[in-house]
Amino acid sequence: MVSSLRGMLRKIIRKGSLTVTGADGQVEQFGDGSGPPLSARFLDADAEVEIFRDAQLKLGEVYMQGRLVFDVGNIYDFLALVRSNTLVSDLTFPMLWRGLLRILQAKLKGFVPINHNKRNVSHHYDLSAKLFDLFLDQDWQYSCAYFNPPGISLDEAQLAKKRHITAKLMPEEGQRVLEIGSGWGGMAMYLAETCGVDVSGITLSEEQLKVSRDRAKKRGISEKVRFELQDYRTMKAKPFDRIVSVGMFEHVGPSNYRRFFKKVSKLLSDDGVMVLHSIGQPYPPLYNNPFIEKYIFPGGYIPSLAEVLPAIEKSGLLVADCEILPMHYAHTLRHWRERFMARKEEAIALYDENFVRMWEFYLAGSEMAFTHEDFFIFQLQITKKRMTVPNNRDYIAPREEALKLREAQRAPLEKVIF
Repeated sequence: MVSSLRGMLRKIIRKGSLTVTGADGQVEQFGDGSGPPLSARFLDADAEVEIFRDAQLKLGEVYMQGRLVFDVGNIYDFLALVRSNTLVSDLTFPMLWRGLLRILQAKLKGFVPINHNKRNVSHHYDLSAKLFDLFLDQDWQYSCAYFNPPGISLDEAQLAKKRHITAKLMPEEGQRVLEIGSGWGGMAMYLAETCGVDVSGITLSEEQLKVSRDRAKKRGISEKVRFELQDYRTMKAKPFDRIVSVGMFEHVGPSNYRRFFKKVSKLLSDDGVMVLHSIGQPYPPLYNNPFIEKYIFPGGYIPSLAEVLPAIEKSGLLVADCEILPMHYAHTLRHWRERFMARKEEAIALYDENFVRMWEFYLAGSEMAFTHEDFFIFQLQITKKRMTVPNNRDYIAPREEALKLREAQRAPLEKVIF
């Protein structure tokens, strides 16, 4: 089986410069020698066997367990090299067999009426708050930043993201705003402080709820920003003027899209506006990435617009605007990965080396999805009436400039300390 993996690599790696050293000390070169060198080393022969049999899951597991190390380059470089070389014709029988099995499992799961939203959210977001403090920006934005203009810092780009979304949301002073998936509270607090609106944020993460409530209290805006442990599906409230959801839709799942937008329709006033910010991909996925599903986001699902738009239309809502941000998340993930690895020892102290390698693989694989697999961010502006928002996009930039002036009047963001 070791020779089978090497044979697969010889077939796949046509361009590039990859050196692989086996557990027996055998060294082999792959590629045409072009590009930056990359050197990988296996610490046991079984690791190569496992990857050959199920590369989608086992590559991440083997790396996480420290059985695959890189003497030159890193795991992102390896993933990008493989993905940039791989063709459909390179798929082996084990890959095809595993893929067909996962498609079948995904289809069967779709018929089982079980939802573990809170458990799935807790699996990821209820990790130690100190972990996220290692790599997120000062406001703890755990979603795609907006690098406009290009080259700005992560903190500046996350602020630009909140500003861009707010400009599209068009909130007016005194209005009631609902945030579905409020995270650590940054978006809700930004809306309250820059626009004078009353915000209700809902989350299924107890850790995020605790942090967001504490942050609002410290900033003295608890009366204007309230956070609740609440599932959107069971929420009962009078309609909101504005609804925003950033980085939460990936946890809804395609079988619940109609239900999600029907609930939005009930919670949104007749003259209301919603902005939905989510990861998307250019085709409906046949199944979830097995490593991400098992270790990072159980139950997560990255939709295509072809799956989302019909659910919106059938819920009596209108898409007023759609913006695609193709590379902004790649830049965001690169910042996160570099910041995380710069504080690697602190992360090891929180958990262990296996966890750190798992997290690095997750961040690297996610970045690669945007640089090599055409994943993107979509922002949908949703209304009930066609003329609720302007019929051109000229209003966005002036609103962003006005928000910049209001930002200058806000108190400086506090550094979250645990």
